[in-house]
Parts: sequence; C-alpha cells; structure tokens
Amino acid sequence: MRAVVLAASDERVEALASMLWTFKPDSWLPHGTVKDGQAADQPVWLGTRDENPNGANMMVLTDGMATVQTGFDRCLDVFDGNDPDALAGARARWKDAKTAGHELHYWQQTETGWQEKPV
Repeated sequence: MRAVVLAASDERVEALASMLWTFKPDSWLPHGTVKDGQAADQPVWLGTRDENPNGANMMVLTDGMATVQTGFDRCLDVFDGNDPDALAGARARWKDAKTAGHELHYWQQTETGWQEKPV
C-alpha cells in the first residue's frame, strides 16, 4: 500500500520523518516530505496539505486532521485516547464518517498490543 500521512504542522511532519528514519536502527520506512520532493515516487508521503500527491490508497490522519479526499481503501485516524480534546475530536469525526456510510473499525492499544473493539 501507498500512504499519505496528514499532520497539522511542518514541525510535526519533520518529527514523523525523523522517527521513520531512526525508530529502529536496522530498518526504515521509505518516505518523503515537501522538503524531499518527488511526491509521486514516495511510498509514504508526509504532509500538511489535504492532497494525494503519491497516488496513495491509504490516508493516515494525525493531530485531529480531517480529509475531503476520497477513493482510499483505508483511512486511519490516529489520536491520543488519553487526551480529552483529542478524544472528543475523534468521536466527532467517527460520527461524521458513520453518517457518511463508511465501514468503521475501532482499534485500541492495550498492554498486550492492538485490539479491535466492538462498535
């Protein structure tokens, strides 16, 4: 899959890009940002603009971002469930997505890993 990761600021994009280079010394995830250019060649595009410059089939939303883009096989909304404001925003986006008729799944991180929760 190809992905677009939408973040709220250039600083957040750079922090995510740095993490993808340094998280695990023996591996990395090929990605690019506006600083790198050549969006069409990047399997993972990190940006602040609601666009799909790399022909991605997955959208990853961070920082409470939303998208008007369509045609993705998957859209992931990543948020901090311990932050009341982030949780309220995620609930509102969930309601909007449900009203729009999207198939929804909720995954929560636990002590033993990620688990799908009933909806």
